[in-house]
Amino acid sequence: ITYTFITCKFPKKSKFSIFLLISTLLNFMEGHVYLLRGAKTMLGFGLSCLPFQNEISLLPFCRYLARFRALEATDTKNPALSYGVVVDCGSSGSRVFVYFWPPHNKNPHDLLDIRQMRDHANEPVVKKIKPGISTVAKTPEKASEYMKPLLSFAAAYVPKAKHKETPLYILCTAGMRLLPECTWGQGARNAGPRGAKEGLAFWRVYAWIGINFVLGRFDHEEEEDALISVSLAGQEAPLVRKRTVGILDMGGASLQIAYEVPIPTTFSSPQQEEAAKSLLADFNLGCDVQHTKHVYRVYVNTFLGFGGNIARQRYEELLLNRTFASNRLRGEHMGANPEMPVLDPCLPSGLEDVVDKGSQTLHIRGQGDWQSCGEQLHPLLTGENSSQVTLSNAYQAPIDFMNSEFYGFSEFFYCTDDVLRLGGRYHRPTFAQAAQDYCSLSWSVLTQRFRDKLYSSHADLHRVKYQCFKSAWMHQVLHEGFHFPRDYSGLRTAQLVYDREVQWTLGAILYKTRFLPLRDIHQEGIRQPHSSWLHLSFVYNHYLFFACILVVTLAIGLYLLRLHRIHHQQLHAEPLDLLWLSEVVPLSAQEQGS
Repeated sequence: ITYTFITCKFPKKSKFSIFLLISTLLNFMEGHVYLLRGAKTMLGFGLSCLPFQNEISLLPFCRYLARFRALEATDTKNPALSYGVVVDCGSSGSRVFVYFWPPHNKNPHDLLDIRQMRDHANEPVVKKIKPGISTVAKTPEKASEYMKPLLSFAAAYVPKAKHKETPLYILCTAGMRLLPECTWGQGARNAGPRGAKEGLAFWRVYAWIGINFVLGRFDHEEEEDALISVSLAGQEAPLVRKRTVGILDMGGASLQIAYEVPIPTTFSSPQQEEAAKSLLADFNLGCDVQHTKHVYRVYVNTFLGFGGNIARQRYEELLLNRTFASNRLRGEHMGANPEMPVLDPCLPSGLEDVVDKGSQTLHIRGQGDWQSCGEQLHPLLTGENSSQVTLSNAYQAPIDFMNSEFYGFSEFFYCTDDVLRLGGRYHRPTFAQAAQDYCSLSWSVLTQRFRDKLYSSHADLHRVKYQCFKSAWMHQVLHEGFHFPRDYSGLRTAQLVYDREVQWTLGAILYKTRFLPLRDIHQEGIRQPHSSWLHLSFVYNHYLFFACILVVTLAIGLYLLRLHRIHHQQLHAEPLDLLWLSEVVPLSAQEQGS
């Protein structure tokens, strides 16, 4: 489908009727991303969204325009741009991300417009190396050598003139989490000032910040229907602002959840209050601590062992222990050979597999019963012992399910989309029926469908094999672990946000650089100490421009109207003058004759 758009050039910050036409078209095309890519061809005119924030019809266009600009190649020749570098030290490898931002708009209520740097091919500037930083745990003096390839890569993209002023943040999370504190403490000192320990305690909040920043949930100037009332300490009146989104992220080994807590929390016991201190993060994203517009309280928690792959291992251990215990009581040999397999409701019907745990071997055969699988998984939510932090005994801040929104990433998206093709808005009855239908199919049918490429291109045989288990596990975690209502409609599973992957490093640099706008605001105050009215005149110069045009147009119109009236009076007075002359001149002649 080809769409043709009119390319036009108007003065910046000017508003014409064609803008309203474009806005109407974009409103109609909302939700159809393939149409919006054609709209990029009409960006030949300047447009400032800020002067017209109160005009709702222009807001969709402004949002789409900002999204497309974020996907364009970074103009490194622009001297006004600033840069920042973040290194993510992971368990399997480390990555470096390069970010940039234009000058701050001097409004203390607005955040920096930080975007990920893109090369000339419009690809994100990122580099990954293997193995993880934990490999230098016993030789922390080699940390600098380990970082050198990443820093050299970043230095090649950041203009040399900006090297001295470019902040560098080395944040180590998952890779350092596997090491004792005495070890990663040494690594932090060698990695740089304020190194791994701070990132280790706060990185989950960074992911929440990054997602909400990309979704525009920190742009409180825009009028939105989805609002919440936030109660802040020290303020009598609640603050009404745009509703943020919570995030659910299930990887292979762990499960994370993060969401804003807008109301004061109450605790049932001192022990619960003490446990909540490490799970509730209070912070201000704004550049001025006196302003509370960007003060947030976020609940964050990570559950190790509750990721999809580790949960499968825990389930197999549970199945093996139960079977051997039953065999000892009954004197049976179930699962000892392929002829006497143990039925596993969490595997597709007819699939035969072997579970090896040390010296113990268990032969199993898939039964394909999704409902029974969910019941078998319920004990895994509580854990094997009471000392382990589980979904059942961990403190969880209250969620207003009537006014909330969540995004599910990683396994939440793979479970719903790779095979079932239900990614996006989560609807439990549809998901449950599709998962049950999938599990009931035989393994031969599923493998044939895989060979026929009927599933997502991201799906492999491992996904096809364990889709029944993982979909049941996701369902249990969501509704039995986190207690989301079964009719909850505020969850959306996604892999990308506005066609791009959002890393937690974006939230990290947003938080780390939150005070940088103060420099621009302070310099602006020094340059113009007595020019508040002049600043306003520059901000609203487009209004003055149109006002002047209106005044001049009215003056010209009044002048032309005045000329028309004078001309009309002259034409009306000319016959009267002739009549007066015809009466007066003859009379004078008669008087002379007498």
